[in-house]
Amino acid sequence: MKVVLLLCVVFAAFALLATLVRPLGRRARIPGWNLIVFLLAGWLTVSVGLILSQRAQPTLFPDTSPCYGTRSTPVSQYFPPDSFCLHADGELRTANGPAAKFLFWTAAGTTAAMVVAGALARRRRRG
Repeated sequence: MKVVLLLCVVFAAFALLATLVRPLGRRARIPGWNLIVFLLAGWLTVSVGLILSQRAQPTLFPDTSPCYGTRSTPVSQYFPPDSFCLHADGELRTANGPAAKFLFWTAAGTTAAMVVAGALARRRRRG
């Protein structure tokens, strides 16, 4: 039941944001493809960032957490998103690989590029 409630909340947040961004983009005369790419890349950035920052939590990801079954403490970093295991000897070991971090930075860069592209498209239509 909790999973269904969580999925409803996530869907409601996605639908609410999409319904707010679309009219604003249309009013500013930003191309439709730009709005679609912005929304998809933005949600991918948020989702991947959340997963990267919480991956070491043994209660959330018990099968893949490097902290599960060891005497280490999970540590989360929210920007740039990463999660670590703090071991007894004081060493921090990351729970995320370079491919996952690359996916986050690619999605974040695409989101920022769509903001710039929207501003340029608006300026081009004015002049």
